[in-house]
Amino acid sequence: MQKSTHYCPCMDKKLIDLILLILLALIITHHSSYGEEPEPIQIRIDPTGDTNGIFKSNELLSINVHLENRAKEQLETVLTCSLTTDEDDPIHSMQQNHDLQPSSKLTRTIKFKVKDPGFYKVIVKCAWEEGSTDQIMQIGYGPEKIRPQLTKEPDFDRFWQKNATALRDVDPQFELIDCPEKSTPSLRVYEVKMRSLGGTRIRGWYEVPNKEGPFPAALRLPGYGQNMRPVGIFKDIALLSLNPRGHGNSQEDIKAEPKNYWIRGLDDKSLYYYRGAYMDCVRGIDFLCSREEINKKKIAVFGGSQGGGLSFATAALDQRVSLCAPVVPFLAHWKKYFKTSDWPEMNEWVESKKERTWERTLKTLSYFDSMNLATRIQCPVFMGVGLQDPVCPPATNFAALNHTKGQKKYQVYARAGHSLGATHQERVRDWIRENFKP
Repeated sequence: MQKSTHYCPCMDKKLIDLILLILLALIITHHSSYGEEPEPIQIRIDPTGDTNGIFKSNELLSINVHLENRAKEQLETVLTCSLTTDEDDPIHSMQQNHDLQPSSKLTRTIKFKVKDPGFYKVIVKCAWEEGSTDQIMQIGYGPEKIRPQLTKEPDFDRFWQKNATALRDVDPQFELIDCPEKSTPSLRVYEVKMRSLGGTRIRGWYEVPNKEGPFPAALRLPGYGQNMRPVGIFKDIALLSLNPRGHGNSQEDIKAEPKNYWIRGLDDKSLYYYRGAYMDCVRGIDFLCSREEINKKKIAVFGGSQGGGLSFATAALDQRVSLCAPVVPFLAHWKKYFKTSDWPEMNEWVESKKERTWERTLKTLSYFDSMNLATRIQCPVFMGVGLQDPVCPPATNFAALNHTKGQKKYQVYARAGHSLGATHQERVRDWIRENFKP
C-alpha cells in the first residue's frame, strides 16, 4: 500500500502547543517564586573524628556545626545548640551570635559532657530577623554499656520450654518442590512446605549450591509484612528464605491482611502472633538440620527490622544457630521502644477496650522481647544500626545485643535511618562467609 503524502498542518500546531506547555511547566517549576523559597541559612551537623556518631565512655560528645549563608546579604544570627536524651529530656543548651557575610560558610565545634551510656539528640537552631531553621542529629555514648534491667516474668523460661515441646509434637511434613524455572547453573531452587506450631502451614524458598556438599547454611527472615523470595546471594552456602505465618507464600492458614501482626492476639501470650512466628523460625532450623547436604555445625540466621528481631529470637530459642546477624532489629526493649518511637496503631489498640492497659500490654510483650531472650544467645552476633532510625531506635538495638553471651560486633551508620542499604548487606554476607571458612 502506498504511503499517504497528505500534509496536515493541525498536527504540527498540536505538537508545537504541547512543547510550549512542557517548557512553561519547567519554567514555573524552577522559578524562584514557585513553591516555598529555600532557607537562606543551611545547617549541617557532623560528629567530629572518625566515630560514625558513636563516642566512647569518658569522651566528650563533640560535633561540628556548619552554617552556610546562601543569601546575598549579611545576616545577624543566633545559633542555639541543645542536647537532650533520646526521650527528649533536656541536658544542655548554649547560644552564640554570628554575623554571617553574604555567600559565606562558618563552622563551630561544640562539645558536651554526659555521664550515662545511651543515645542523645543534638538540636541545632539558627535564627535571624526574618526566620529560622533547625537540624537534629542523634549520637551515641558508650552504647556497649547499655544494659537495661530485664523484664522477664517468673514463668518466662517455662513458657518457652512449653512452646518448644509443642513444636516438637507437630510432624513437620517437610516437602520440597523443584523450581527449575528459578534455578541457575550454580543454584538449585526449591519451594519448601512444612507445618509449624499448631499445625500451621508455612513455606519458604531453599537455594542449595549445585555441587557436592556438605554446605554451611543460612536462614533469612523477613521484615514486617515482607515477602521472602529466592535471591541468589550465596554460591557456597545453602539459603532458606523463610516466610513465617502470614508472610509471602505462607498464607494458607494465616492471612497477611491486615498487616497488624504485632497486635494480633496480644491480649493473651498463648495466642499472640509472635509466639507462632518465633516457632516458625525454629522450624526453619529444623528443616535445615534435616538435610543431608547441610553442615549442622554451621548455621547462620539474619534479617532486617522484624527479621532482625526474629534473628535474635531464633538464636535464643535454638542453640543449633552458630551465627546471628540482626540488622536494625525490631521487637526489643519494649519499655524503651514506646518512649522513643511513635506508633498510633498500638495506642489505639490499648485504648480500644477498657480492660486493656499499658501495664498488661507490656507484660504480654515481655515474653517476646528479644532483650529478654538475648541472655540465651551464645553464638557470635554482628548487628547493623542506623543511628537516625526512628522506627527501631538504636537504644533498643543495643539493649538486646548487650545481653547476649557470645562475641559481639556492631556497625553503626551515622546518617542512616531504618535502611542500611547494599553496603551493609554485603558486610553481613562477608561476615558469614568469613566465619564459615573451612
